[in-house]
Amino acid sequence: MNDPGVRIVTGKSRYPAAPFVVLIAILLIPVAALTALLVWSDGQADEHRAALAASPDDAATSRPAPSSAAPELATGLLNYRRMPNQLATAGDDNRLSDAMSELATFIDERSCLSVSVDGRPVTAHNADVAVIPASVHKLFVAAVALEVLGPDHVFTTSVSAPPAVDGVVDGDLVLIGGGDPLLVTDGYPTQDDRYPEFNTTSLDRLADAVAAAGVTTVQGSVLGDGSRYDDEFVIPSWGPDIAYIEAGPYDALVANDGRVVGRSGRQRDPNDAAAREFARLLGERGIRISGGFGVGAADPAQPVLASLESQPLSAVLAEMLTTSDNDTAEMLLKELGVADAGAGTVAGGLAVVDRTLRSWAVPMDGVRLVDASGLSSDNRATCAALLAVLQRVEGGPMAAGLPVAGRTGTLADQFVGTAMEGRLTAKTGTLGNPPVDLDPPAVKALAGYLVTSAGSTIEYVMILNGPDIANPDKYPPYWLALGERLAAYPSGPDPSSVGPR
Repeated sequence: MNDPGVRIVTGKSRYPAAPFVVLIAILLIPVAALTALLVWSDGQADEHRAALAASPDDAATSRPAPSSAAPELATGLLNYRRMPNQLATAGDDNRLSDAMSELATFIDERSCLSVSVDGRPVTAHNADVAVIPASVHKLFVAAVALEVLGPDHVFTTSVSAPPAVDGVVDGDLVLIGGGDPLLVTDGYPTQDDRYPEFNTTSLDRLADAVAAAGVTTVQGSVLGDGSRYDDEFVIPSWGPDIAYIEAGPYDALVANDGRVVGRSGRQRDPNDAAAREFARLLGERGIRISGGFGVGAADPAQPVLASLESQPLSAVLAEMLTTSDNDTAEMLLKELGVADAGAGTVAGGLAVVDRTLRSWAVPMDGVRLVDASGLSSDNRATCAALLAVLQRVEGGPMAAGLPVAGRTGTLADQFVGTAMEGRLTAKTGTLGNPPVDLDPPAVKALAGYLVTSAGSTIEYVMILNGPDIANPDKYPPYWLALGERLAAYPSGPDPSSVGPR
């Protein structure tokens, strides 16, 4: 049944004709205007031709003198020569890529190579393959420490004790570690160290401060307190040829890398060793210690008698990267845990490193963080991840702290007399593999920068894993081949020679 309020139309619709008439009139207006313009312009042209025919001399004198013809463009507006800088850069990058491809043919599936120029990818050979990184692994903790702690961060070592009365401390004097990895005594012999520490903090100055405070007698013991960190002094996965030899023991309190005057090697407890050294320094300043030395925690309510600050983190990192200081790397890892959640543990520090790298969009597939130094063969990294970190921190304190080819640290005897000397900077990495016929393989790695003659910065990572690649007769050809190719950049024509003509 139809709704009586709705009218169903079954015949032809009829619309008024007036709107169509108006529309046609509107459309004819521009046509008429255009026609009038054409008629006017034709008339003007006829008049001009007539004037020229009637008085050619007058017309000639009234015409402006012809201007000199504009030179014809030798280089078209859309010609590639209009972008000489981009053209030269692309050519240089392609030549470097070709040169690196030749080198990559000698790098097997267990190793990787990645190169970029000012962040532009040039070469990525096995870039996502997980490899054992050795000490280039330190770049991860160095970069994150600068981000989380800041380049001006300092580590404070302090002394607490009951207030002295007439120069006498009635109780224990406690040396409290603040995570300073470069705490040393002035007289400790370091001439046999392959890479002596620098940018150090003198424990002697703290002993001077205690003496200056008027202390003459301690009727108790000198105790070492490293409770800022846990008591794991080495990484469990390190073998016996590494623990307490290449690294450790370390805690929030450590002096001379756990060594003491009159004893060979590193002591088992860094807190005890530091307390022994501090007691010796106090004795040299005429302060009598009745109870010897040992390990113990300070009473938080006890006043601070004296304190000593380290150099800023940027200087500490320069020492760590230049000498490949393993203890410094591991202590920084625990300090990151303290800064993040008050937990001076490996697990706490690794969580901070992992989270920070991911926040930077560093590709973490294949990356496994076990320690900070790279001494564990259980660590895994990729060339892609390390290259991303190098690109992130380029131009900052970490880059400035790297060893220089032929000049400093672990590169002092490398690239001497070549085009790379004084120019190439890198964190090195080395792990041996006795016996060579068993896994894990040996490692030789190089990761850093080279500033080119044109002012560009090349970022590069090469990590070689192989049975005997760390042998002195195995890795140098790879390093030299890499360095020569980097040093040759840019190898193409100057941008001015490919510009517009």
